[in-house]
Parts: sequence; structure tokens; C-alpha cells
Amino acid sequence: MNKISRALLSVSDKTGLVAFAQTLAAAGVELLSTGGTAKVLREAGLTVKDLSEHTGFPEMLDGRVKTLHPKVHGGLLYLRGKAEHEAAVRQHDIAPIDLVVVNLYPFETATAKPNVSLAEAIENIDIGGPSMLRSAAKNHESVTVIVDPADYETVAEQIQATGQTTLALRRRLAVKVFTRTAAYDAAITAHLERVFQKEASDPGLPQTLTVAAPLAQSLRYGENPHQAAALYGKFGEYFQQLHGKELSYNNILDLTAAAALIGEFEGAPPTLAILKHTNPCGVGQGTTLRAAWDKALATDRQAPFGGIIAVNRPLDADCAAAIAEIFSEVIVAPDFTPDALALLQKKKNLRLLKALRPLSAAQPWDVRSVGADSFLMQQRDLKVTTPAELKIVTQRQPTETELQAMQFGWRIVKHLKSNAILYCAADRTLGIGAGQMSRVDSSRIAVWKAGEAKLSLTGSVVCSDAFFPFPDGLIAAAEAGATAAIQPGGSVRDAEVIAAADARNMAMAFTGTRHFRH
Repeated sequence: MNKISRALLSVSDKTGLVAFAQTLAAAGVELLSTGGTAKVLREAGLTVKDLSEHTGFPEMLDGRVKTLHPKVHGGLLYLRGKAEHEAAVRQHDIAPIDLVVVNLYPFETATAKPNVSLAEAIENIDIGGPSMLRSAAKNHESVTVIVDPADYETVAEQIQATGQTTLALRRRLAVKVFTRTAAYDAAITAHLERVFQKEASDPGLPQTLTVAAPLAQSLRYGENPHQAAALYGKFGEYFQQLHGKELSYNNILDLTAAAALIGEFEGAPPTLAILKHTNPCGVGQGTTLRAAWDKALATDRQAPFGGIIAVNRPLDADCAAAIAEIFSEVIVAPDFTPDALALLQKKKNLRLLKALRPLSAAQPWDVRSVGADSFLMQQRDLKVTTPAELKIVTQRQPTETELQAMQFGWRIVKHLKSNAILYCAADRTLGIGAGQMSRVDSSRIAVWKAGEAKLSLTGSVVCSDAFFPFPDGLIAAAEAGATAAIQPGGSVRDAEVIAAADARNMAMAFTGTRHFRH
């Protein structure tokens, strides 16, 4: 490869630009540029040739057309050393462009703003930038292309040393370009599809699933040590790790499940949840987080060992001191008081994460791989059932306390693996059964766990994520001490189940919404 003699720089993100351009100029590289980029470089004392002078064609249409020109793309795409190409560029006076530095209009940033208009979104769709990047990346045998300012230093070092770059570096940079342009196009597709569907009142799913997520961090391994794993996407926009060793694959599954559950209690009194293997094993609510902790821990004193803890308000020192008495893997909180942070940071194996944004701010879709090179996509289960939506189907109306317990438990049972049964009071879980092949087995486990914890189920509310298919499940709950039940309803034997509740003077509410979680 010949030494780099001409570079085209046109960037939205000008971080590190001047220093890099100074390195190029010192190496004798001619600088071509456009608009604001040229202005910044000139203000730094660099000699810059306007691209319009290079092409002999002015920018037009409010800058929409400035780089889409044969002297740009010809200079990037022609194959050096191929006689026909060399003759063509000489005939048309096309000079080689050996280095391209482009980053794109900030479409993702613009569309992340609340209430961004469609017109503003469309104006932030870059056309010339991706075109130049792709041309340069396609011809990476001869052309160096930079889409990320983080690569300035490496390229600068090689140019300073030899006046050119290695093929290995150019290949790596080319792959980075196609990764970036794919993600950029995916972001545009997703935004426009969402806007157009909303305008058309069309809740349909996309015709093509396109996922483009940058590597966030490599992981030591997956669910088990023999499985390779990594984390992709915008995890860092939602969570900031304040302390502890690196997160594992299982940590990330658990802590996001914990954050989703505690998000159900945004604006509620102090609430604390303990999870294990993505299932809540205790949730408590009180006047303080310490009181909430005591109630959550009382549900199950064995499972929380090595568990994940999430709270709905800044974690204070009193609660932190109580949590510190057992081993936990991760604590997720909107913040930590200085005293709580200082206390918990003494535990080197405990990971502390600050929740920067609620998970409700994420895209409202779940995507899962199911093998066979196939994926499932669905809307996330964000349904919140209000008291007004409850249908009381029994002769006895629930008391106010029972109604509060129904609302508390219904927000939790949707986060349990099916089949899910939860016994609760108005401010605490009492017995939890999840992930069983039979709903009756889940109920038996929940009753047994409450007994192990020496918690009475007398006067409790039983919550079921799906309908009771037979009266036996409800009868077992009544025999355990439950006086009220909340469930979706919809069984062909609903009448039998209601009759069983009436015979035991139970109150029962139907929600009309099932919350299976596989």
C-alpha cells in the first residue's frame, strides 16, 4: 500500500478530531473536509481544502448533497493497481482518497429525546456519511476508514511510524464500519416503524427482526463455565456498577429480573425484593427499607443466601447493615447513601449497582432465542391491573385489607415462573411456589415454605398467575388459611371454583389477565 496522501474528514462528533488532524498534517497528508468540520480544523490553524473545491460542485439542498460525487466515491472505490481503474480515474481527474474519517448524524441521540418530531428524526438520517463509510470499507485493501474516535490513536501511531496503516488494522476498521452502519440502519428502521405504526394505530410486530447491539462487556462464561458469553446493548445506560467484581451472566439475568420487579413499586412505600434464579423469594414493604427487609427475609431465610436484592429508593445505612449480615451477590438501588456505600464496599464479593433508568424506559419488547436459528418476539408484560379492573365474583366482597393484599401480590406473582402461586398479606409475601409442572404442586410448596418460615397463612390472600383449572387448588388455599384469592379467571370450571370459594366464605377477584412467565 502507498503512503496515505489524502484524507477526507467529516464528523458530527468532533472529540479528538483536531489532535488527529494535526498528526495527519505533520505527516504531509492533504486534508479535505466539509462544513462544520472544516471550520473547526481551520480555527485550529490547519490548512483544509473544502470538498466542494475538490469536486468542483457546491453543497446544495441544505447540505443534503455534498459528498455524493464521483470524485469522492471514485477516489475511494477504484482498485489501486488495476489498469482499467487507473485509466478511468486519470481520464476523469479523480484523485485517490486514502483515509476517511466519518461519524454519523446522531440519529439515536435525536430520537431518544422525548416528543421528537418525525421531521427532526428524518433530518438526522445521514445519507452521505454511510455511503462514504461503506465505499471506504469495501475498498479496505487500499483505504483506511475510521468511524469511531477511539481509533484515532492507533491509526495516528501507524501513520507517524510508516506513513500508512497495516492491512490487519484496515480490516478491523472495515468490520467496525459495517457493524456501525448496520446498527444505524436498524435504529432508523425501528424508530420509523414504531412511529408509522403508532400513527396508523397498528400494534403489529416488525416484518423483519433486526438486532444490532454493540458489545458492552465480555463475560467470564455463561450459565455454566463451559459456555462462552458476552453482554451486548445499552446495559450501561440503565445500570452503573459502583463496587464489586465483574458481573456474571447469571448476575445479569437475576439483577434485571429484580429491577423489573421492583419497578412495579415505583412511588410506593419503601419496598424491598429478594430474588434467586430470577424468582422472588421474598418481598416486603414498610415505613422504612429496614422494615421492608425484615418482612422480605422472613418469607424465606434460606433462599436469600447468594441472592439479588432490589429496593425502590436509596439504600440507607440501617438497611445496609442488616443486609450485610448475610451473603448476597448483587444489590440494585436507585442510589446508596454514603454511609451505606462505605459499609457495603467492605464486602469485596458483593456487587453494588445503581439503577440509572427504570426498565420501563426500555423498548417494550422481549426477544428470545429458541434454537433452530429462530427467535420469539413479544410485547413485554407491562400490564398493571387497577382496583377498578377487578371483577369480584364471589358473594362476599373483599375487605380493604384483602384488596390491598390482592394489589400487592398481583404485582409480584407476574414475576414468578409459572405455574406460580403466592400467599401474601398487604405488605409482605408469606409463601411462594413457582416453576412447577402442576399448579397444585406450586401451592403445596408455597404452604410448605410458609410453614418452614413459621409464618401463618390465616387471613392471607392467594394469588395465581393463571386460572385455577379445578376447585382443588382454591380449596387447598382455603385450608391453608387464605380468606381471599385473586386470579385471571377463564376456566371452563370457573363456576365450580366460585362455588368452592362461596362455600368457604372467601372473597375472590378475577383480573381477566393471565401472567404466564416461562
